Amino acid sequence: MYIKVRVKTGQRREVVEVLSPNYFLVSVKEKPERNLANERIVEIFKERYKTKNVRIIHGAHHPQKMLSVGY
Repeated sequence: MYIKVRVKTGQRREVVEVLSPNYFLVSVKEKPERNLANERIVEIFKERYKTKNVRIIHGAHHPQKMLSVGY
């Protein structure tokens, strides 16, 4: 399954908003340095979908990302 994610980094609270079934707005506390924000996003979706197979397949250096979940 593919998921589109819009990311806001350096926020005070971590929030996951569902905009549509496959599109999320995610706010994370981590800064976009040393891949910290990307790692946290992957952790959030691993917990949400209870799977170990979550990868960023597009947009690793951009606020708009495409994730692959469960493959």
